[in-house]
Amino acid sequence: MFTAEQLQTQLETFKTQGFVVLERLIADDQVQSLLAAMRAAEAARGYSYAKTSFEGYKTVRINNLLTYDEAFWQVPLQPEVLQLSEAILDKELLLSSLCTLTLGPGQEAQPLHDDMQQLKLPRPQPTMAVNAVWALSDFTTANGATQVVPGSHRLDRSPSYGGQVQTVAATMPAGSVMLFDGALWHHGGANQTDERRYAISCYYCAGWMRQQENLQLGIPQDLARRFPLRLQELCGYSIYKGQYGHIDNQDPITQLGREPQRTTVWEATDRALATHASTKETHA
Repeated sequence: MFTAEQLQTQLETFKTQGFVVLERLIADDQVQSLLAAMRAAEAARGYSYAKTSFEGYKTVRINNLLTYDEAFWQVPLQPEVLQLSEAILDKELLLSSLCTLTLGPGQEAQPLHDDMQQLKLPRPQPTMAVNAVWALSDFTTANGATQVVPGSHRLDRSPSYGGQVQTVAATMPAGSVMLFDGALWHHGGANQTDERRYAISCYYCAGWMRQQENLQLGIPQDLARRFPLRLQELCGYSIYKGQYGHIDNQDPITQLGREPQRTTVWEATDRALATHASTKETHA
């Protein structure tokens, strides 16, 4: 975990640049475990490329990744990444999506975009989403390292989709993680090598936002019951600010056979009023 000073340094960089790179954060044995799990997932679902220019005609994207292998469960829970993401958003953030990003040889550059363009909200805006890209290969300019426009998350407009602007390649060695603001202008680079470039996108969003992947329906409950508690909460089995996401005034975590972790805001309000009344009586 980051110290308070280290965390503040990362937050300042993120606020100014719109992204931060945590070099060699992931141990090599975990990198290799994830690579093996990705290849097994490809074999299980049938190897196939994406079917749109945005996703990449020579890119393999596997969604609903938590259903494939327990090795993927620890990705959203990585301590430093989660600590930093919580500090940027808040501790009640959600996992919005988790997918592979495997660029094959010859993959062309992705169109320039930002991840918030579908939400027609005024810019600049508070950070509402954080994408943590795990480099499981070295990210180089030649093999398609993500291209970013530093500071663009603070601009008052989104980019022209597919437009041409000056970018910087976010190069990093395997085992590194880059976190970037969902409003940052960026695009995947072109893979001009004869090797595949492996990565995972772990996308967090504010707890009040709708997730990109419907994880409550996409992940069978008998599997979700086996997740660590924090992962269950990240998938949406939780109540945001005691109000959003409840089921009949109950914490959705009960759907997985667990005791409630949070109470609704209305219950909390009644308790606060009762405590206040008791304190007044004591001092009367």
